[in-house]
Amino acid sequence: MSVVTSVAAGSAVTGTLPVPGAVLHYRLEGSGPLLLISQSGEGDADRTVDLVPHLADDFTVLTYDRRGLSRSRLEEAGRTTSLAEHANDVHRLLAAVTDEPALMLGCSLGAVIGLHLAVRHPEQLSTLIAHEPVAPRLLPEGERAHHEAELEGLQACYRAGGLEAAFPEMARVLGIDLSRRDVEAGLTPQPLDGRRHANFDYFIEHDFTAVIEDTLDTEALARTSTRVIPALGAATPSTVFDHQCAVRLAALLDTEITVFPGRHNGNTTHPRGYAERLRELLGASCA
Repeated sequence: MSVVTSVAAGSAVTGTLPVPGAVLHYRLEGSGPLLLISQSGEGDADRTVDLVPHLADDFTVLTYDRRGLSRSRLEEAGRTTSLAEHANDVHRLLAAVTDEPALMLGCSLGAVIGLHLAVRHPEQLSTLIAHEPVAPRLLPEGERAHHEAELEGLQACYRAGGLEAAFPEMARVLGIDLSRRDVEAGLTPQPLDGRRHANFDYFIEHDFTAVIEDTLDTEALARTSTRVIPALGAATPSTVFDHQCAVRLAALLDTEITVFPGRHNGNTTHPRGYAERLRELLGASCA
């Protein structure tokens, strides 16, 4: 076992970890308690390029490519990975870099991965911030079926018209502001290059299916010893799927919701404000 407590100032360490059925790419930067960030959507280890520098003085930040994205190669190309399998990847990744309970920020799909980990391996997580988890199993049966049908509709839209057709529908379902008018200044450009195109393809074709077929044990989640903090974007519409999941998670755990700047992707649109809120929350966890 390798235990990482810090990375030299101004530098980052990258590595690979073989896991059953895949090889994971990961990145470590900073100094302090270990903070794992599990990304939303097509996001890989580099997606939080603007967020991590605001955290690296206080935390050793671990990011990674989910299997099927970017540099995390699948042994069986095109295979759908369940959210439980994604959580097992995180379990193995954390075990490879630390023997202490870690902090975790999970965004959207990454939040559901964190919830699975909190059920299966609560000893590995001291605190999980679950930002707008896309978890239909948190919802009443009728609402669950409605939102699962929305995701299936998004897949059909993508297959018929590609990303150009799918983006507006994804924004509607998840409460994402495609105009990007409400963002912090000086963000790093994130062009829709070939790698992001391929990541979106895997996300829509396979990760949507994993969300629809998810088996999250909500009864076990209610008993987890991990401190779970449900979170919302301040500007996320209350009518959208991910907002409703966060509200239901808070009710399940009988706890309050924490509000972050921005919307569903506030970690990328408001990195400075988002990092400040994280430090406020996680500073208390580390004290």
